[in-house]
Amino acid sequence: MYYTRPVSAKKPKDGTEEPVLARNRAASHEFHLLERYEAGIVLTGTEVKSIRAGRANLKDGYAKVERGEVFLHGTHISPYEPGDRQNVEALRVRKLLLNAREIRKLGKATDAAGTTLVPVRLYLKNGRIKLEIAVARGKRAFDKREAIAKRDVEREMARARGPSRG
Repeated sequence: MYYTRPVSAKKPKDGTEEPVLARNRAASHEFHLLERYEAGIVLTGTEVKSIRAGRANLKDGYAKVERGEVFLHGTHISPYEPGDRQNVEALRVRKLLLNAREIRKLGKATDAAGTTLVPVRLYLKNGRIKLEIAVARGKRAFDKREAIAKRDVEREMARARGPSRG
């Protein structure tokens, strides 16, 4: 009998096929997400196993364009427990894989004042781990309050309509 290891990722409810492995929920609260890009990420084998087990945290992460390459900083991937010697540092800098045109575009976008590259989500695509990054501009305090008020109004409207069937 063959045993298949289940992926602990949850499939999104919006009908897309990519199971999400990690999400940066704080990104949309703290930033206006302007443009999104899909990037490959250079990982070791134990990091892949750890991410598939749901042990990645994108919250404090950011990406930087350095010498014509894009690197991911501040993203925490917990060591894989059975990994022993093969484990690497949890907060190491990881290279992102994008084509040259996208890298030039990201470099120009981050040169503008007040913009940065923020990781939004890690997901599986055709068995490979991909990272969605966004060019982001920081929100001010009143923008955050406005977003919270809008979310509360939408929640009240949904509650007034009654339970959803589906």
